Amino acid sequence: ALAFDPQVLVLDEATSSVDSEIEAQIEAATNKLMAGRTSMVIAHRLSTILGADHIVVLHQGELCEEGTHQELLEHGGLYARLHELQFARTPA
Repeated sequence: ALAFDPQVLVLDEATSSVDSEIEAQIEAATNKLMAGRTSMVIAHRLSTILGADHIVVLHQGELCEEGTHQELLEHGGLYARLHELQFARTPA
């Protein structure tokens, strides 16, 4: 698909089944590919979308929140709870 230089790029769970090292490599490559084009990234791993310009949160098929990463954290809704769960530090 990238051989055609599309204006819109859709990534659906691009890092869902890889370890964190491979995820970082994929993110670095896709960040370069997304530059200068509209991109829609579908992800359960929030690390994949932290740098997004705009985040849309769906829950059970319904739009429940939207905004920037910081706005969604400050709102304290579902996104903030998911972020807390995914980035919680476990005691050593």
